[in-house]
Amino acid sequence: MRRGVRFGVDVGKARIGIARSDPDGMLAVPLETVKRDLEGDSHLKRIAELVAEYEVIELVVGHPLNMRGESTPSTEDAVGVAQALAAIVEAPVRLLDERLTTVSAAKQFRAAGKQASRSRQVIDQAAAVVLLQDALDRERQHDQPPGIELPKL
Repeated sequence: MRRGVRFGVDVGKARIGIARSDPDGMLAVPLETVKRDLEGDSHLKRIAELVAEYEVIELVVGHPLNMRGESTPSTEDAVGVAQALAAIVEAPVRLLDERLTTVSAAKQFRAAGKQASRSRQVIDQAAAVVLLQDALDRERQHDQPPGIELPKL
C-alpha cells in the first residue's frame, strides 16, 4: 500500500463532497462539502487548495455510470470536473465506478434516524467517504490503485 493522503471526490450538480484518508491509507473520513460554481471555477480552486494543504498523493473521483454501466449526463459532468482537476493539481486523478455510493450514504443516515433531505451536505461528504474507502480497500486487496487514471493535459 502506497503511503500518503488520498481524497475521495463525489461530484454533484450543486455540491462536491470531499473525503480524505489518513497517511497510511487505512481509513476515509469526511472533510468538506464544496459548493459548485456553475458560472466559474471557484470549486476547482478550493479543491486544489485542499489538495496542496493536505499534500494529497491521489484524487479518486466518482464515475457515476448507470446500473447498466452506461454513461449519463451525470457521468459526463463528473468526468469534466475530474479532467479539470487533473489539469490543475499535481496529484494523479483517477475515476472509480461509484454506483450506489450516494444511495449507500443516504441509507446510513436513515438507519441513524436522520432525514437525508436535511443533511445533504453531510451526505455528499459521506458518499465521498464510501467511494474513497472502497478505493483504499481495493488497493490494499490488489496492491494497485483501482480505477482509471486520467492523463495530464
